[in-house]
Amino acid sequence: MLETLPENVHETMANQTLPFIQHRMTAMNHWEFWIDVGGTFTDCLGRNPSGKVRAHKILSSGVYKGMTGEGSTRDTLIDVQRTSDPDHFFDHYTLRIGDDCVEIQSFDASIGQFSLKHPLEQLPTPGTIYEIFSNEEAPITGIRWLMQKCLHESIGKVSVRLGTTRGTNALLERQGARTALVTTKGFRDVLRIAYQNRPRLFQLHIRKPEDLYETVVEIDERMDKDGNIICPVDETVVREQLITLKKQGITSLAVCFLNSYRNGTHELTVKKVAEELDFDHVSCQVNQLQRMVSRGDTTVVDAYLTPIIRAYIAGIRTKIPQASIKLMTSAGGLVDAELFVGKDSILSGPAGGVVGQAYVAQAACFKKSIGFDMGGTSTDVSRFDGRYERRYEMEVNDPESDTGVRVVAPMLAIETVAAGGGSICWFDGQKPVVGPRSAGASPGPACYGRGGPLTVTDINLYLGKIIPDHFAFPLDREVVEQRLQDLLESIHEATGQRYSPDELASGFTAIANANMAAPIKKISIARGYDVRDYVLVSFGGAGAQHACAIARELGIKKVLQHPYAGILSAFGIGMSDVKKFAARDVSKAYNTSHLNDLESLFQEIESDLREQVREERIPEHRIQKPERILEMRYRGQEARIPVPCPDDGNYLREFEILHRQLYGFIHQRPVEIYALRVELTGETEKTPWPTTPASQQGVPEPSTITQAYFDKIWHDTAVFFRNNLKPGHHITGPAIIVEDISTVVIEPGWDCEVTERDDLLLTDLVGAPNKIDIGTEVDAITLELFNNRFATMAEQMGATLEKTSLSTNVKERLDFSCAIFDPQGDLVVNAPHIPVHLGAMSECVKQLIEDVPDMQPGDVFVTNDPFRGGSHLPDVTVVSPVFLTELADINNGASSETKRPQDDPPSNQIIFFTASRAHHSEIGGITPGSMPPFSKTLEEEGVLIRHFHLIHHEQSSEDRLSSLLSSGRYPSRSVRENIADINAQVAANQTGITQLLQMTERYTLPVVHAYMNHIQKAAEQKMRSALLTLLPGQHRFTDYLDDGAPVQVTITIRHFETEKGEPSAEAVVDFSGTSPVLPGNLNANRAITSSAVLYCFRCLINEDIPLNAGVLTPIKLLVPENCMLNPPAHENPAHCAAVVGGNVETSQRIVDTIFGALGVVAASQGTMNNFLFGRGGEQPFGYYETICGGAGAGPNFNGAHAVHTNMTNTRLTDPEVLEDRYPIRLRKFQIRVGSGGNGQHPGGDGIIRQIEFLEPLTISLLTQRRTRPPYGINGGQPGKPGRNLLRRQSQPDEEDLGWCGQFEVAQGDVITLMTPGGGGFGNAT
Repeated sequence: MLETLPENVHETMANQTLPFIQHRMTAMNHWEFWIDVGGTFTDCLGRNPSGKVRAHKILSSGVYKGMTGEGSTRDTLIDVQRTSDPDHFFDHYTLRIGDDCVEIQSFDASIGQFSLKHPLEQLPTPGTIYEIFSNEEAPITGIRWLMQKCLHESIGKVSVRLGTTRGTNALLERQGARTALVTTKGFRDVLRIAYQNRPRLFQLHIRKPEDLYETVVEIDERMDKDGNIICPVDETVVREQLITLKKQGITSLAVCFLNSYRNGTHELTVKKVAEELDFDHVSCQVNQLQRMVSRGDTTVVDAYLTPIIRAYIAGIRTKIPQASIKLMTSAGGLVDAELFVGKDSILSGPAGGVVGQAYVAQAACFKKSIGFDMGGTSTDVSRFDGRYERRYEMEVNDPESDTGVRVVAPMLAIETVAAGGGSICWFDGQKPVVGPRSAGASPGPACYGRGGPLTVTDINLYLGKIIPDHFAFPLDREVVEQRLQDLLESIHEATGQRYSPDELASGFTAIANANMAAPIKKISIARGYDVRDYVLVSFGGAGAQHACAIARELGIKKVLQHPYAGILSAFGIGMSDVKKFAARDVSKAYNTSHLNDLESLFQEIESDLREQVREERIPEHRIQKPERILEMRYRGQEARIPVPCPDDGNYLREFEILHRQLYGFIHQRPVEIYALRVELTGETEKTPWPTTPASQQGVPEPSTITQAYFDKIWHDTAVFFRNNLKPGHHITGPAIIVEDISTVVIEPGWDCEVTERDDLLLTDLVGAPNKIDIGTEVDAITLELFNNRFATMAEQMGATLEKTSLSTNVKERLDFSCAIFDPQGDLVVNAPHIPVHLGAMSECVKQLIEDVPDMQPGDVFVTNDPFRGGSHLPDVTVVSPVFLTELADINNGASSETKRPQDDPPSNQIIFFTASRAHHSEIGGITPGSMPPFSKTLEEEGVLIRHFHLIHHEQSSEDRLSSLLSSGRYPSRSVRENIADINAQVAANQTGITQLLQMTERYTLPVVHAYMNHIQKAAEQKMRSALLTLLPGQHRFTDYLDDGAPVQVTITIRHFETEKGEPSAEAVVDFSGTSPVLPGNLNANRAITSSAVLYCFRCLINEDIPLNAGVLTPIKLLVPENCMLNPPAHENPAHCAAVVGGNVETSQRIVDTIFGALGVVAASQGTMNNFLFGRGGEQPFGYYETICGGAGAGPNFNGAHAVHTNMTNTRLTDPEVLEDRYPIRLRKFQIRVGSGGNGQHPGGDGIIRQIEFLEPLTISLLTQRRTRPPYGINGGQPGKPGRNLLRRQSQPDEEDLGWCGQFEVAQGDVITLMTPGGGGFGNAT
């Protein structure tokens, strides 16, 4: 990736031989090319037979652009910028200028003159933009340019290694083949429903990704979970169905059947028929691993992209028929062009950068490296420590919906953040922000003079870090200054703060650097690796301007800048090997017997892969030993760890070592093998990089001195040209090194050495300051930095909890939330996890403060009390107070010079709280799963935990907690799992504590407290602004539960002016008129009511802000005592109202009622559709899920189908995993077409989930919207209510189960759950 440039001027930089990277490598007998085809640019490296390497950069369209010069006529064009191109290279190309297209008769490179075959219609004026193109793809054009061959000349025998974004671009732009999905009957919508979660919690307009396939064909076939055929395929019927597709113009098929990973015969039968019918492509058996949704998505991606990629390769092949062509896969390996498929193309280009950064780091004697590839719109980061880190599944997101398709295939682990040179620097009304929007290639940054916005590139220009005299084209500094001045005025008007342009520009840089440092922390620190042990390899066009600052922020001491840094992906493609991969499902317990059984399968796969490598013309002596990998996990979990085969074959020991490294602990429970993998490498020929002994010593003479801004002051900064630097030279920052395609910034305190390999090796001589001195008054720039840091802390707490938890409900369904609180217990930041937890945890912390006034350092408390800030008993909250003494412990190592006022003798002052809440799928109660549909008291819902002191004076009371969980009338059935998840919550809290203390040590406690308050104030102001968009006055609405209990709300909106004359607003939300306490379990406590109110009003703020107490500050909540939303507490849980349904069901109705009063959106499905099954006895188990439905429509959008809405966002278990783990068979899983309410904008449809039970089980159902449908609004029709039906094998008719129930089922009984649709908005025309 490169800095974003306007397309009409790219070529002045790109279409030149880059002299400093012309190196001579070992000779060979023909040309070899390493090419990376990006979305904007194609980077080409060519090595000629004598070993000389040259570079060329061209637009990926294959078009050359330029401007006419003085002396141009209708018959000839002059452009002196073209004098570096090969003579006669453009002969017979087409020249376009305006609407005029003519053929170029000849090209004289010595004077940059084009002689035209026919005269232009009009005389071109100097500075007129022109384009030159042929009908050849950019790689062919680049090859010709490097070989200096004209269009009519044959290229001959060459070797080409190619990386391309053609597949990724086709995927994002939806320009793939016309594809149909062929799947099992009853599962036509399995990929649309996927895992039912939505990407953005607070967006009422839920956007789901557009389908890649045009239509679906359901085949009447079925395998059981073991691959045994239940219903065979009728080949005749299949043929008829495929003939219909053929007539519709479908050219490519994606075939994915349920449980085909265990038996692929049915898929292969369909493939045979399709090939007989001459479909262009059929994708099936793309992998043999469990999880239908991921495998199905991968199959569709493969079918959608492979024909496009093969057509692209065929076009290249026609121009170089004698060439050997290999393509780069996402896994970082090369494969023959004819074997390259769509699923392996997603990271084809970026993978070259990972290989390149690892190669150059190793060559420079660094064993561990982090790649930092900063381009125009995004930054890619990667980690290498002697092995490439791979992942085997990723989601390719659609920018509109922020969701996408899952691709299961080996690929290098690359993290991407939307921050680059083109990222827009803007003001959101309260604070400066960088990104995620980008200026793109058009119009580009403001300094390009095409009306673009202020960007990171503009900031670097303003701060003197880009030298305009040595840029590829003139830059407009004045427009940058004007853009900054406009922002300064906006900031002053909104906040009263007055910045200098220098301060604002420097602030934008700090924000951008923090954004780009975040993914590096994610791939290193968050995974248990010390980032300080790595060298930062900077590449991409913009990376070298930020590398020093980001490295210092992270504590990295070394930065490496390779001569090919601007085109390192192409270089990495040239340094890649042939790699082959294979994977097979295992799904067996880890033991010696099963390991022995796998040996023959390993050998079979290895033999097959070795033959594949030989077929790619790799000699035997360059085929490495196969690498065996077992993907292992604890039984009952989905999260797997790839474990390479140790020398002694003890995979279990290595698994535990890796688990402890990643998660900090190991479980005492059985381990199972999910899958086996084999990787085989065939080494390609590589030539050693030339070295030059250090002939120069000391500091070279700078070419000039400029001014650049660092550390709040302008510095005299030496400027050097890269071509003039020799091995042995040393440069001390501040300095700038000008390269032909990038600029290297050496910040103060850094030393730069030119190595014998011509690398620039930068060393941080001073490191980051331990203390940062800022004031407590609000500063808009600092506010954004703290905003991002607090949000990152909460997200990393969530990552720790996900990693360290044991239960499926927490680890896989992600039913948890993490948060940070100020000393008063007010919410500072809540990671966007589960909406029903929002705000409720603050009530919990405040109740703890009131109930336990003598908390001590190191204390940890556990609670699930619904009447002390909890929600319902399964939601267990762990709270960790943080004391000033803990900060003092850090400061004890500080010198007298660095100690500050708060380093005085410590006290027991609480300075923060961290907390995490997780839904435990078993906490006791009268039914397994702890969600009894007919509970009457809190006691019947499980074990009550009231502020249990888990850790006190560094002593754990885990045994007492286990005893508590095992006690009472209805104890937990999974105490061990409860304890494991609670320990994971403790670990999550500790992650937050550690980062809070580090932040406080760096910025001081008063500053951190001040910015906690400032962030809350900022959220409050956003909320008041949102309330100003609502009509003032009273807004009333009443909705009803299925038992007829009313939920009534009156919302009073008041607009007013502040003392400063500024408009403001507030709201009163009054639930008077709501039903009294109910005899059942649909009561919701005040904390749940508060969470629902917080969620609704947060949805009115149409931008990303941290969720905190400030959102509720302008809102007064009135909940009458003894109503169903505020039942009374009692010391004895047997006398407390039951609340388990209030958390999951009534919370949804509260949301519908508030939205109904405000009139902003129609009702969504209004239920979580709680479904539980299990058994007792010797092998007890319980399974719990919530099920999606339709979303309500809004004033300018349709409701989304089949998605979780409002107060929940938990994930659904994959169909194949569900069948493999439990004695059920999923018979139908599809969208309930027509269940959404009609309207100008129709509501979203619910789903149909039909399950057959394979043995006797106990079933519990707790649902709503079965008798009262989700309302429509503004004339829109209501959605259809849900239905719960049971067909017993012993009875002919289905039984309607109503909205809740508990019952026994026998083998062969079938339940059908039909979830509600969303309401429509507006009258249908």
